[in-house]
Amino acid sequence: MMNCGFTPVDAEEEYEKFLIGMNPPRVTVDNSTSSEATLVKVDSANKHGSLLEVVQVFTDFNITIKRAYISSDGSWFMDVFHVVDQDGNKLYDEEVIDRIQQSLAARASSFRSLKRSVGVQSASNHTSIELIGRDRPGLLSEIFAVLTDLKCNIVASEVWTHNSRMASVVYITDESTGAPIDNPDRLSTIKRLLRYVLKGNRDRSGKTSITVGMTHTQRRLHQMMYADRDYNRSDDEEEFGGGDRSSSCVTVENCVEKEYTVVYVRCKDRPKLLFDTVCTLTDMQYVVFHGTVISEGPEAYQEYYIRDMEGRAVSSERDKQRLTDCLEAAIRRRATENLVNCRV
Repeated sequence: MMNCGFTPVDAEEEYEKFLIGMNPPRVTVDNSTSSEATLVKVDSANKHGSLLEVVQVFTDFNITIKRAYISSDGSWFMDVFHVVDQDGNKLYDEEVIDRIQQSLAARASSFRSLKRSVGVQSASNHTSIELIGRDRPGLLSEIFAVLTDLKCNIVASEVWTHNSRMASVVYITDESTGAPIDNPDRLSTIKRLLRYVLKGNRDRSGKTSITVGMTHTQRRLHQMMYADRDYNRSDDEEEFGGGDRSSSCVTVENCVEKEYTVVYVRCKDRPKLLFDTVCTLTDMQYVVFHGTVISEGPEAYQEYYIRDMEGRAVSSERDKQRLTDCLEAAIRRRATENLVNCRV
């Protein structure tokens, strides 16, 4: 039998390219329909992670999504977003609108599969350090002290703590040259000493990894926390501010006649809430086929019709509970009292 050299992954990507070539992404910005928000409509060929990539663009531009209507049955997705700027005003700056349109079109036409990527952004002027371990008082100070002693300049960092766990992405350069640190021996020393700090006297699960470049920080922090199973409640969760579950409500039900699982989220509204819930659904390998998002008051409402990657509804009660726990964890991770964002 002739081998044409195509793997299943190659065939999938070629099909995506064909669809996008026949139907290029369309992004339209409408400022006339609504008096309170700008409508952004995104039509494109569908692939796993399309919704997350679009929402991530709005998050990166600090755009607030007041309403969203999502439909992505079959090989095409059509999303409508009602958005405002940080001050609650419609988008009128033509330069900003043009940049958003270009970014959305570029994301929608990307062939990269989120199953094989962590959303790395192209940048080579920093060294990125990822840290995860048990949270404790003074941990961040100890980490920064070690990096300072090792002649590292801390350019920026973001730290999340939840359910007694800590995840952090720190961007560093060489103190004297300002260049990324790429010497293998020096990087090995940095990793070894930081692991020692993370483990302390009680934790043997501290982990570090180092890359040259910049990840999409908040996307990566969600992935790190999820991989560390921070959604499992620990006995000492309250000691470290694990969050009040009464402030959020997540329910998971099956829509038998349509063979979907329906996820309902009600909680106090805040910036980037949609990004956080969509990140979790994507990381858990669920596909959003339809959705409605309303966040025009103090409370936000989200409704998703989902299936797994095989096209099946969530069948077992155990999987439903895990989905509920993971979404609640994603909502609580970004609580103000549990987030540190440093830029130097």
